[in-house]
Amino acid sequence: MAPNNGLTFHGWRRENKRVGIRNHVVILPLDDLSNAACEAVANNIKGTLALPHAYGRLQFGADLDLYFRTLIGTGSNPNVAAVIVIGIEPSWTGRIVDGIAKTGKPVTGFSIEQNGDINTIAAASRKAKEYVQWASELRREACGIGDLWVSTKCGESDTTTGLASCPTVGNMYDKLIPKGIYGIFGETSEITGAEHLARKRAATPELGEKWYRVWKAYQEDVIEAHKTDDLFDSQPTKGNIEGGLSTIEEKALGNLEKIGHTSQFIDVLEPAVAPEKGPGLYYMDTSSAAAECITLMAAAGYVVHTFPTGQGNVIGNSIVPVIKISGNPRTVRTMPEHIDLDVSGILRREMTIPEAGDALIDQITRVANGRLTAAEALGHREFVLTKLYRSA
Repeated sequence: MAPNNGLTFHGWRRENKRVGIRNHVVILPLDDLSNAACEAVANNIKGTLALPHAYGRLQFGADLDLYFRTLIGTGSNPNVAAVIVIGIEPSWTGRIVDGIAKTGKPVTGFSIEQNGDINTIAAASRKAKEYVQWASELRREACGIGDLWVSTKCGESDTTTGLASCPTVGNMYDKLIPKGIYGIFGETSEITGAEHLARKRAATPELGEKWYRVWKAYQEDVIEAHKTDDLFDSQPTKGNIEGGLSTIEEKALGNLEKIGHTSQFIDVLEPAVAPEKGPGLYYMDTSSAAAECITLMAAAGYVVHTFPTGQGNVIGNSIVPVIKISGNPRTVRTMPEHIDLDVSGILRREMTIPEAGDALIDQITRVANGRLTAAEALGHREFVLTKLYRSA
């Protein structure tokens, strides 16, 4: 059990001792062909959650490995109490079930081949009812703040993001990383222009070199290999440009504020890979697409996500609560239903960054104790898999 450190919340301690702050019973499709059956089960059994997606057929190599990591990691996330897996055929379905079962949580798989949708839906619905009733009796317990895994990524950035909302997240990490939490950041392409700074934030020079190789490979194998003349309309986005960020370099400098001033990252992870070096800040090699990035971090085991935004991004996630922070007065005024924490007082000199960091810690604790985020209340359940290349 993680040390208390004076900050506590109440969560569900799972069979593998990890702590979740939500108690979902997930109906997980192995492949796109199984979406309809999963959604039918979720419709039959209230209190369950289907996660439809677009992939799963004829993937191979590294793309298939990432696919399995993401689905197994999603089912293994501590915010998930139990899982029903439905696939078109039994072999790959069983692979997902076996991966999730390593956590010790209840999981059962069903295959549609030689059974059909109707029989599969009926059998899966019976098991899902059993799981959801079982999960409803699980009780929260007091946990130390070190049991929290907190991820971060920003979206629809503007000038206020680098001045207010991203430094707020950074201040939170500077305060909570020493207390034993797990943190993570990513968005490899969006560090372009600040790569020399990110490299220096590694815990060792060797790790800095490893990070730089990952960043360089993304530039050469993804960006340079597939771009046209430049990345405009993609990096920075139209929203970034409207918000005053005219180059990716400007965006990167604000982006990097999310990791604070004292925290160093202790490992570089592939997408959807869980950290293994103990508490601390990690880096994950991800794209900057919001739904993809959060899905990958959730698959790595992170249970709450902090999301600084300037122009206003409405992103949520199916299993992880997403806390949105904004320092843009216009966004707070025009999109208030999407913002969990208003830090625009930083720009008016009515709030300091340390005060904003404390306010975010308070918000994280409240969400960990059950408060719904804006995205959850509005029904945002974005679940988007990352695909590396074309299927066979």
